[in-house]
Amino acid sequence: MTESVTLTVTGMKCGGCESNVTNKLNTIEGVVSVKASAKDNEVSVEYDAGKTDLDAITEAITEAGFTVE
Repeated sequence: MTESVTLTVTGMKCGGCESNVTNKLNTIEGVVSVKASAKDNEVSVEYDAGKTDLDAITEAITEAGFTVE
């Protein structure tokens, strides 16, 4: 089952930050798509809930050096 979530993420300042978050999330099995916006401080993720969960997604964003609000 595919789910979507939009998270408020602080610390992204540029396109490079967006790429870092996107690349990190795309390494997670089950992530279908990622859209990161430094301007809006948001990361939208579509994922297969049977393969990953919100905890894994937030952990990956934190590991990339950003804060999930």
